Amino acid sequence: MKRGAEKTFMAEGYCVKCKAKKEIVDGVEEVMKNGRKAIKGKCPTCGTVMFKILGGKATPPAPAAPANPTNPPATT
Repeated sequence: MKRGAEKTFMAEGYCVKCKAKKEIVDGVEEVMKNGRKAIKGKCPTCGTVMFKILGGKATPPAPAAPANPTNPPATT
């Protein structure tokens, strides 16, 4: 499995070889290096790899709060 691969997804994309819009077969949603989401799969007719960039950026996981604070409360 590649970095950023998440789940199977059916979407419509453009096949460069067939020169037509078709539904992407065996599509997998991935996160690219720049943080954007994309779908990668195959053309149902010719089997060429199809790639579609989705809108928006992927949401990064929220940072976990530290269990022990570094500065303990001051006593007076």
